[in-house]
Amino acid sequence: MAASHTELLPEFMCGVENACAFDFTKQLSTVEARYYRKLEGGGIECELCPRHCRVTDLERGYCGVRENRGDTYITLVYGLPCAFNIDPIEKKPLYHFYPGTAALSLATAGCNVNCKFCQNWEISQSRPEQTDNLDIPPASLVDVCKSRRIPTIAYTYSEPIIYYEYMYDTAELGQKNGIKSVMITGGYIEEKPLADLIRQLDAIKVDLKSIREDYYRDIVGGELKPVLDRLIQMKTAGIWLELVYLVVPTLNDTDAEFRDLARWIKKYLGVDTPIHFSRFHPQYLLRHLPATPQRTLERALGICKAEGLQFVYLGNVPGHHAESTYCPKCGQILIQRRGYRIVQNNLNGNRCNECNREIPGRF
Repeated sequence: MAASHTELLPEFMCGVENACAFDFTKQLSTVEARYYRKLEGGGIECELCPRHCRVTDLERGYCGVRENRGDTYITLVYGLPCAFNIDPIEKKPLYHFYPGTAALSLATAGCNVNCKFCQNWEISQSRPEQTDNLDIPPASLVDVCKSRRIPTIAYTYSEPIIYYEYMYDTAELGQKNGIKSVMITGGYIEEKPLADLIRQLDAIKVDLKSIREDYYRDIVGGELKPVLDRLIQMKTAGIWLELVYLVVPTLNDTDAEFRDLARWIKKYLGVDTPIHFSRFHPQYLLRHLPATPQRTLERALGICKAEGLQFVYLGNVPGHHAESTYCPKCGQILIQRRGYRIVQNNLNGNRCNECNREIPGRF
């Protein structure tokens, strides 16, 4: 399960001389935000996400981490993560992106939606003055990765879009130092900020919450269409993309929804785009619902396979055969997983070692 508060591994904190001697701070940042415009008569309009918050002096946008100060919009969380850990890349989950490697994972407080099922609501629905924040500028993150030989930084746990500037600058610096960057996101962002950001990233995992607009309105507190538009934009740009669909009992678990989802992915993203169906556990505002039955996840798997999707995975069901990657051509098991652990890897570079079929991803 992802971190829901500041997680500092003792070995990690002590194992890097100087590089990990980070301090907690109560100070918030005053870095100017990107993507906003000043309004006639005062105030600003944020242009980062589809909400387009209009913010008067000393007020904040919906995300709670961007504030208007004298008609200059600032980010309060630049360099101030409240969650910080080393994770397997499979935990994101990214299954076709350098399997078996580690990712330095981080998040700040805040989010631009309010999912009723959020597993990290303690930080996503908090303001930055309510969380314990570390003072870790981009250069320090890159230094940690270099000293520990961690190949990737993952912007995750909450919603990286709301700490865009911190993510962008870290990813840009990482790219110059051979460190990869992946964004784990809901995809609720405008076209221009995403286009600029994609150039700094190596992969994106999007939580596609549903294929229905009413679900986004009632359960997520956002909109579906902008997310679908951005998914197409990501695929067109050529960045590696994987999807997660959290299956919530009674809310987004019908055969029709699974079929519509599969057909949309097939039409707009391609049958080789991995989709992970993840098991819901009761939490936050949906504690009254049961955990997702395994048979429901298997039903989603079967429907998507029948529609032609080639890489369909089940999440939060350790030991299930659908955690592993199989060759679409010959059926050979390519990457066998047990939870987040790689048991065997039968890829030859990016090809099946049995039939030589090319497997999409970054290996």
